[in-house]
Amino acid sequence: MTHAVIAATGLFTPDQSISNEELVSAYNAYADAYNAEHAAQIVEGDVAPLTPSSVEFIEKASGIKSRFVLDKAGVLDPERMAPNIPERGNDELSIMAEMAVKAAQQAIAAWGKPVSEIGAVLCAASNMPRPYPALAIEVQQALGIEGFAFDMNVACSSATFGIKTAVDFITGGSVKAVLMVNPEVCSAHLNFKDRDSHFIFGDVCTAVIVESSDTAGPGGWDVLGTRLKTSFSNNIRNNFGFLNNAAPEGIGAPDKLFIQQGRKVFKDVVPMVSDMIVDHAGELGIDPTALKRMWLHQANINMNQFIGRKVLGREPEPHENVIILDDYANTSSAGSIIAFHLHHDGFEAGDTGLICSFGAGYSAGTVFVRKR
Repeated sequence: MTHAVIAATGLFTPDQSISNEELVSAYNAYADAYNAEHAAQIVEGDVAPLTPSSVEFIEKASGIKSRFVLDKAGVLDPERMAPNIPERGNDELSIMAEMAVKAAQQAIAAWGKPVSEIGAVLCAASNMPRPYPALAIEVQQALGIEGFAFDMNVACSSATFGIKTAVDFITGGSVKAVLMVNPEVCSAHLNFKDRDSHFIFGDVCTAVIVESSDTAGPGGWDVLGTRLKTSFSNNIRNNFGFLNNAAPEGIGAPDKLFIQQGRKVFKDVVPMVSDMIVDHAGELGIDPTALKRMWLHQANINMNQFIGRKVLGREPEPHENVIILDDYANTSSAGSIIAFHLHHDGFEAGDTGLICSFGAGYSAGTVFVRKR
């Protein structure tokens, strides 16, 4: 019986990174200038002063210590507080497609087969550079892949939704192999002027090749089962879109960037995801407490630790619940794939693990895999 195999992965990491110390220094300089400019209104009580950030606050709230970005200078400029990524011409490869191609080339090299065997390209990410043409089609052309391609956006769960889609194409017989890429320029939708979230995101791109077991060589990971879940919530939201981005009053407005109510998200998402993992494992006949490793979405260390304890029924060992937040921060859909790509060592044939994502929507996806 044909089933799907995760055959290879790839990772593109920008060459610039920002430490918490650097980020705090920039934010506090901005906050000091804001408070000085609005000093009279603050005294009158008409404007609330901005509270300084700190390294201790960031690490306690998130577990993040640094993040990779495409443009460090723009983010750390107190008068800008946003990346400066020049728009490219229509005849140039877009920045997100370039990231995707680099991650994909690494995955293809690890796979060791020609791109002619890939029948579809999926670009699954939390933000796209334009409504159309699809970024996936741009990547498809740049790599010389035939077949079809399209974009999909399920925010931080996009990668697991992409894997599920690839699995369905393969088991349904549509194609023999699928390339899925997750380019995330999260720094461009983050409000670096918001103390409660200015530290959350980083930039990166991951790639996954999902292949039919009929053509897969040795190695890789059998996909034992996939499950998706969504439930609408406004607790994580970004209102930027083509209907409002040209309006002068919308430019720079906080709700056109990433906004969230973190405590509500934690309260809602953690039990939803924990229960989903345990229930899906039971359906597949897998003992969740015996999972060798979990590669969870890298949202927040407190969320990941809580989910790990709930699923395993005990305090996980560091190698059982992979955390890459400290170096990469939250990279939206790419986080769980980064964790899987960098930390899948030590598995013997038959060992079982879990790739899991969760985020805005709300959305969640589980992908149970077994080492071949």
